[in-house]
Amino acid sequence: MPDLVPATGTVHWVGAGLSTGSGLAALCERAAGVRLWHRTKERAAKALDRLGLTGRAAPRAYTLDALTAELAPGDVVVSMLPAPDHAPLLAACVARRAHFACSSYVSDAVLEQVPAAEEAGLVVLTEAGLDPGIDHLFALSLVARAREATGGDTAASYRLTSYCGGVPAVPDDFRYRFSWAPLGVLNALRSPARYIEGGAETVAVRPWEATRRHVVDGEPFEVYPNRDSVPFIEQYGLPPAWKPVDFVRGTLRLEGWLRAWEPVFAELRAGDDARIAALAGELAATYPTTDADRDRVVLEVSLEVTAGAGEGPSWSGRYLLDLVGDEEESAMARCVSRTLALGVRHLLAGDLPPGLNRAARTADRSEQWLGELAGEGMEFMLRTDGADG
Repeated sequence: MPDLVPATGTVHWVGAGLSTGSGLAALCERAAGVRLWHRTKERAAKALDRLGLTGRAAPRAYTLDALTAELAPGDVVVSMLPAPDHAPLLAACVARRAHFACSSYVSDAVLEQVPAAEEAGLVVLTEAGLDPGIDHLFALSLVARAREATGGDTAASYRLTSYCGGVPAVPDDFRYRFSWAPLGVLNALRSPARYIEGGAETVAVRPWEATRRHVVDGEPFEVYPNRDSVPFIEQYGLPPAWKPVDFVRGTLRLEGWLRAWEPVFAELRAGDDARIAALAGELAATYPTTDADRDRVVLEVSLEVTAGAGEGPSWSGRYLLDLVGDEEESAMARCVSRTLALGVRHLLAGDLPPGLNRAARTADRSEQWLGELAGEGMEFMLRTDGADG
C-alpha cells in the first residue's frame, strides 16, 4: 500500500448550507487551522458568526481555482457541496496531494479517481454523514452482533430494513419542508429503486409507488425504497449462509405524505428535466425550512435473523435515532456534520488508509465511531433480543 501523505492539520470546509453545524465547531477545536469556503467571503463570515465560530476559522470566497491555489500537500478538503461538484474537487485534491472527505454516496465520477488518489497516498472519505453514514454504522453493528449470537455459519433467513428521513417536527399540510436542494429530492424519486422483498429482487421504477405504512414505537410513518439496496448486502458483511427475505434501504416520511405529494408525483410522471427543475424552484419557495421551523430526523435500522428450521427469530436487533432540532442547530446539521467531522478527525490522526473509505469500513470501526458519537452527545438507542440480548 502506498505511504499515507501526513495530514497537515489544515481543513478546508467547502459550503455552509443547512447541513453545516456543530461538526465544524468540533474541527475548529482539534484542527490546526480551518478555512470556511462559501459563495462570498461575507457569506462565509456570516455563517461563522451564526455558528459562533468568528475568529476560529478563516472565511474564504469559494471558487475551485481559489481553493486549489491554497491547497498544500496533506491538507483536507471537506465538501458540503452538491454531489456533482465532488469529482472536480477531488481532482484538485489529487493534483495538489490533499485528502478529500464528503458525506455523499460514492459516484462513478469519484470512483474513477480513487486509484490515482490511493497511489498518491491520499484518503477519500465518503458516506460519512447521516444517510449514508450513521445508517451504515448501525447496520454493521447489528450484523456483527447477530453473527456473534448465531455463529453466522448455519442456514438462516433474515430481514434487514433501514429507513431514514428528515421531516418537520411539527407536521404541515405538505408533510415536508426542504432542508436541502429540492431538485435532489425530486431526482431521487425519479430514480428506480432495487431491493429484496419476499426473497426476490424487486425494482420500483417509481419508488413512491412502493410506499407502505411503517410504525416506529407506535407512531405511524410512510416509507419507500431508495436507490439500489442490493450492493449493501455485501458491504454490510451478511453471511453467505443467510438468505435475505427482505433487504431494503429506504426513505421515511410523515404519515399522509403520499397523499399530500400527489400533485408532485403527477409532475414527475409527465415532466421533462426542464419542468422538474422549474418545479424544484417552486417547491423551494413554497416549502422552505425557515429559522422558525424545527426539523426532526428519524433513522431506524432493524435486523431479524431466523434459524433455518423456522422455529422463530434466533436474534433481532434495532437501532433508533430520533432527534429534533433546536434554536442552535437543526437535527440534520447535527447528524451530518458531527459524523463527517468525526471521520475527518480520524483522517487527521492518520487512522484511515489511503484510498476509498466509508464511515463503516468494519464492524469494529462502527462500534468505535458509535461510541465516540454517543460520547459527544448524539442520542440513539439499541435494542436486541436473542442469544446476546
